[in-house]
Amino acid sequence: MRRLLPLVPLFVFGCGAPAKSAEAPAGAPPSAAAVPASEAGRRSFHSFEAKDIDGRDVRLDRYAGKVALVVNVASKCGFTPQYEALQALHDKHASEGFVVLAFPSDQFGNQEPGTAEEIKTFCATRYSVTFPLFAKIDVNGPNAHPLYAWMRAEQPGSFDKDAPGAERLYAHLEKNTPEVLGTDAVKWNFTKFLVDREGQVVKRFESMQTPESIEPEIVALLGKR
Repeated sequence: MRRLLPLVPLFVFGCGAPAKSAEAPAGAPPSAAAVPASEAGRRSFHSFEAKDIDGRDVRLDRYAGKVALVVNVASKCGFTPQYEALQALHDKHASEGFVVLAFPSDQFGNQEPGTAEEIKTFCATRYSVTFPLFAKIDVNGPNAHPLYAWMRAEQPGSFDKDAPGAERLYAHLEKNTPEVLGTDAVKWNFTKFLVDREGQVVKRFESMQTPESIEPEIVALLGKR
């Protein structure tokens, strides 16, 4: 087992504010995509489909009965080293029914600009990633993947600027995209949604919350039958 060192994020903010979808109306906040009230609380993670990194359709009910950690990832972010801890968690708990599911997104400072093949190669060669990678998607805005619109509605999150490690990221968002604060929008790369064996989103963790710090909550879900 590789040793996990505490991650001290070095934010890469040089690319500017989180990117909005090319088809978004001018000025539309990244949280514009919404789940109808009739849908919220009635669906399951397992009722959605997504394309994998190779463009194949994947029904997410293939993960029924597993505990999943769903993460929007990027290759050029200060949080990118979290890939190492995510892979370590996956290796450690896969036999217990745990899986990490990674969804690349280029909406935050254009920090995932690569092609699908480039993303696959980066993950494999830099971090020896073996957990499932999906196709690049929008996680916010009118073109957000329906899965992410639903997960955000289920767990809107609470971004506390006084939380450990949050100060610099909060200041960046407050300056560049203040409209996302106080909304259910994903705030940055490596936001994490924890999904139980029944397909319900039980908790959301912000970018600066490291994978190893949330391991106890993963273990607790794995122990429930």
